[in-house]
Amino acid sequence: MSTYTYHDLVNRFSETESQYVKLSIRGHYALITMNDPDRLNCLSGPMTVQLLEKLTQASTNNDVRAIILTGSDPAFSAGGDMELMHMAHDSIGQQSPEGVTIMRNWIRYQFGGIARLIKHSEKTVISAINGAAAGVGLSFAFASDILLGSEKARIVPAFGKIGLTPEVGTSWYLTRKLGYQRAMEYYLEGREISADQALDLGILNQVVAHDDLIDAAIAYADKINQLPSSVVGMTKTLLRRAADITWDQAIELEEFIEPTCFTTQYHQEAVSRFLER
Repeated sequence: MSTYTYHDLVNRFSETESQYVKLSIRGHYALITMNDPDRLNCLSGPMTVQLLEKLTQASTNNDVRAIILTGSDPAFSAGGDMELMHMAHDSIGQQSPEGVTIMRNWIRYQFGGIARLIKHSEKTVISAINGAAAGVGLSFAFASDILLGSEKARIVPAFGKIGLTPEVGTSWYLTRKLGYQRAMEYYLEGREISADQALDLGILNQVVAHDDLIDAAIAYADKINQLPSSVVGMTKTLLRRAADITWDQAIELEEFIEPTCFTTQYHQEAVSRFLER
C-alpha cells in the first residue's frame, strides 16, 4: 500500500481534471458552488483543493464585495470524504514518514485554510444552505457571516457517529450559539436540525423557499454593495473580535475604528442628506 505526504496529496489532487467547484463572478459578488451532487458535495481531496483555490480568487478580486457559497442540489455538503479518510488510515498504518501529522496538516492547511479565509477575509461571505450541511462542510457555513437556508436545509452535527470530535471551529460556534449543554446534546445524539429549528436557535439568519435561496443570497449581496466596502470590512473585523473580548476592550476598539468612518465620502454625504431633510 502506498504512503503519502501532505504535499503529495495536494499535488495529486491539484492535477484532477474534473471541476468540482464552480466560480462565477457577477459584478459585485461571486457565486461559488460545490459541485459533486452524486456524492452530496462531500469534501474530497480535489473538491477541497479547488474550493480553497476558488475562494482565494474571489477574496482577492477587488470588484467582489460579497461571496455566496452553496452546493449543487440536493446537498450543501455532506462533510468529510470517507475515501480520503481511508487513504489517511492506510498511509498512517504503513508508517508514513509524516505519521499522524499528515492529517494535522490537511486539516490545518486545507480545511482550516478555507475556514480561516472565510472568517478573516473582509469580503462578506454568505452561505446559502440548500440541503444537508454536515461535518467539515457545516464548519464552512458556520465560519460565514450570513447563513441563509432553504426550506430543505438541514444542520447535521453528526461527528460522533463516525468517531470524530467537532472540527474546524464548530465547537467554538456551537457552544456560543447553543450553550454547552445543548451543544453536547446535539453532539451525543447526532440529531439533525431542520431549517425552521435552526432559525429558532439563531443558527440561520433567514429561511426561504428552496427555489428562492440564491435570489435571497443575491439580495444580501446587493445590500452589501450599497455600503462602503471599507466600513463593511471594518465592521466584520470589529464584530468578530467583539465576540471574544471584554466590554471595555470592545468599546476601546470601537473608539479607534469609528473616527476613521468620518473621513469617508459615504458618511459625509449621508450626514448632509439627513441635514437637508
